[in-house]
Amino acid sequence: MTDLIGDIHGHADKLEELLLKLGYTKSNGAYTHPNRKVLFVGDYIDRGPKIRETLEIVKAMVDAGNAIALMGNHEYNALCFHYQDAKGGHLRKHLIKNVIQHCETLKQFQNRQKEYEGYLDWFKTLPLYLETDTFKAVHACWDTEIIEYLRDILVNDRLTDDLIYQSVKLGTPLNEAIEITLKGKEIKIPDGLFFTDKDGTKRNKIRIKWWEDPTKMTYKSISVKASKELPEEPIKLSELKYLNFYSSKDKMVFFGHYWLEGPPAMYKNNVCCLDYSVAKEGKLVAYSLDAEKILDKNKFIAV
Repeated sequence: MTDLIGDIHGHADKLEELLLKLGYTKSNGAYTHPNRKVLFVGDYIDRGPKIRETLEIVKAMVDAGNAIALMGNHEYNALCFHYQDAKGGHLRKHLIKNVIQHCETLKQFQNRQKEYEGYLDWFKTLPLYLETDTFKAVHACWDTEIIEYLRDILVNDRLTDDLIYQSVKLGTPLNEAIEITLKGKEIKIPDGLFFTDKDGTKRNKIRIKWWEDPTKMTYKSISVKASKELPEEPIKLSELKYLNFYSSKDKMVFFGHYWLEGPPAMYKNNVCCLDYSVAKEGKLVAYSLDAEKILDKNKFIAV
């Protein structure tokens, strides 16, 4: 029996409130439950007011065997932001938008460099995905072809130092696999259109519903985020490299990443996003999975 929890982004108070609501109690420094465990789907850092405290809670639960924590794109980005490039600079360039994204994490670890580097080492122990007999979980996108590629190249489903350096080489299979798995699939919107994301960055690509058949979708219907500006015209399939999508006959799949709004709900009977924008005054959401094979809307718990 597993409680799957969405993106936390440094909101430790909300996390503790949710764990208590789920029936966990703190024992020997870690939250525990007599017959349940937690699966965190990534993004523990950045944005929120208690990033160190969030990492303490999550890591303590993992160390005690009470939880599994997946890697999110923010943990991956933090590693690349920290790792130096042999050609100068860092693997994730210290551009203004990237510095802004990591700003809160860096500020909260001021004068705690060794502690922060310890967590960076811990990030490398986080698997990128999990599959059990009954469900799958990933931070942003489960593309079967890509996951099978990662199964072959990762070490115990995890990134090594060497793989991290390889992963930033644009256009390589590993780079594309990491981008899609941790950040989702995107498509360029028609010329002249753009939108401003939550950080104020202008973008001309939208995150798409990778569980839908793209051959039947318009720009408006395939976008994860609803937008009146997007046209109701069929998408250009040439803009997508991977046309496969998540089958309605496959196992239940859980993920975060997409900053949803409103009351928690599933997209399909086997497709569930758990990110409801806790870092934007939204909710921290969990799904309490028991033995069901089809998602049940009554199993969401939110604070």
